[in-house]
Amino acid sequence: MNRRWIFKVLTAAAVAAPLADRSAMAAGEKKPHRLALHVDQNDPDVMKLALNNARNAYDLYHERGEEVAIEIVAYGPGLHMLRDDTSPVKPEIRELRKRVPQVAFGACNNTKTAMEKREGKPVPIIPEGTIVPAGVVRLVELQEQGYAYVKP
Repeated sequence: MNRRWIFKVLTAAAVAAPLADRSAMAAGEKKPHRLALHVDQNDPDVMKLALNNARNAYDLYHERGEEVAIEIVAYGPGLHMLRDDTSPVKPEIRELRKRVPQVAFGACNNTKTAMEKREGKPVPIIPEGTIVPAGVVRLVELQEQGYAYVKP
């Protein structure tokens, strides 16, 4: 086969793919959105910013009739935000969960285990939280699944 012809076909396909995607979007197909928020600081203001980011993203996409999946992942000192005994933002988390029931809260088990060892007692996680094996790995997995990564 003629190499120029192959090059032209591949170039045309590369140009057409994004156009086809735009055409599908224009035809009414709505792409689901995915947002991963990273909290690694024991700072209520940082967590409140993450909660506000989640709420604002949900509100905007909801107004557009588009789906959005949101997960806030906490590890290191940020795990305090999801600890039932130390979280200063439990009311804000509960309020967000009422408004956006599908928002997920990932709590790093590596951090939890280290805290338990250091403190000599179990570390309770808020009912809205889900234990994930490792916070950083969870963020990697979410990005591999197409989640946009944001660190407030």
